Amino acid sequence: MSLEYGTDPKAGERRSISSLGPSSSTGTGWRLFAAIMLGCAAALNIIDGIVALSKSNFFVADAEYVFSDLRTWGWIVLAFGIAQGLAALALMNRNQLARWFAIAVAAVNAVIQLTWIQAYPFWSLTIFALDILVIYGLAVYGGRHDPDRA
Repeated sequence: MSLEYGTDPKAGERRSISSLGPSSSTGTGWRLFAAIMLGCAAALNIIDGIVALSKSNFFVADAEYVFSDLRTWGWIVLAFGIAQGLAALALMNRNQLARWFAIAVAAVNAVIQLTWIQAYPFWSLTIFALDILVIYGLAVYGGRHDPDRA
């Protein structure tokens, strides 16, 4: 038994409550949130990379890195910042390939942030948390089952 609640403005037909499933606005909101957070993480990583390349005193002095030095990590973080920015822009197209690319970039960046943590611990943990939220939002709400997709 299904209860009717109104009409579908696209199709002009009545839809039942049982056909609604999870709120479609929740998935849309999480995808938009993921794209925005990925863009914010990209901006923060680009800033981090530029600051590291300029040999600024912004980072912790005498930090020991997993490999190489601050300048190398600056290039790595800058490159992933650019990749995250491209992924954030691609997410706006609601493409499955862009979704998986964004999840991969966020996952790799989360690992990079944990290895970069010696340079600026709180900052790295903040970007790590943003990456985890992006992965969650895209993995749970970015799939093909989305009722908003036509």
